[in-house]
Amino acid sequence: MNEQFTRTELIYGRDGIEKLSRSRVAVFGIGGVGGHACEALARSGIGHIDLIDDDRVCLSNINRQIIALHSTVGKYKVDAMESRLLDINPDIKITKHNVFFTPENADSFDFSEFDYVIDAIDTISGKIALVMKADENGVNIISSMGAGNKTNPSLFEVSDIYKTSVCPLARVMRNELRKRNIKRLKVVYSKEQPLTPKAYMTASQDTLKTDRSPKGSYVKQAPGSTAFVPSVAGLIIAGEVINDLSAM
Repeated sequence: MNEQFTRTELIYGRDGIEKLSRSRVAVFGIGGVGGHACEALARSGIGHIDLIDDDRVCLSNINRQIIALHSTVGKYKVDAMESRLLDINPDIKITKHNVFFTPENADSFDFSEFDYVIDAIDTISGKIALVMKADENGVNIISSMGAGNKTNPSLFEVSDIYKTSVCPLARVMRNELRKRNIKRLKVVYSKEQPLTPKAYMTASQDTLKTDRSPKGSYVKQAPGSTAFVPSVAGLIIAGEVINDLSAM
């Protein structure tokens, strides 16, 4: 056994660590939530991680994304994440998918290869497609609900989607998944009421305006975020994945 995982082995035992080393986890969305989940998976001994994201690191990511540094700005997130994970565990296998996951390209992924799927993407259509593909292939999935515009990480809970409340994204997902006859979905969500952002983003990249009225060039409202809310959601998600896989 690799010496770097001896402390983890004290918790999960040799059999549990070997299960983790044989497991393949797909992380859809390498942002504030997904990035922290990836790091925890690698530090826990997961043997194979798929990274799915088409975005590049930008300056506005630095406040919350673990791969976002001035030295990584401009790099594809999957490349920055790969470098970081290999520095944590040189033996880990990384498969990169430099694409934006949508219902239209969902069939290009072989979900039967995955032992677990982490949904850390933002679009409702993509989240629904992920849940449907995981369900079709009998693959465990955990989905992140809304973490934007929130400031209290202690309010996160792990629950089934049909037992959630307050969270607007969870409400939409409940309704859509019920229509599709999905019986259950493990999620991480918060009952904290989202705050109203005090600034608005312009059409140009990463430029925030402090006028509260989205007029003229203030065409895109940016979700506010912190260093400590999405990171906690990502670590909770990783913990659920590790505990589930080690017990299988």
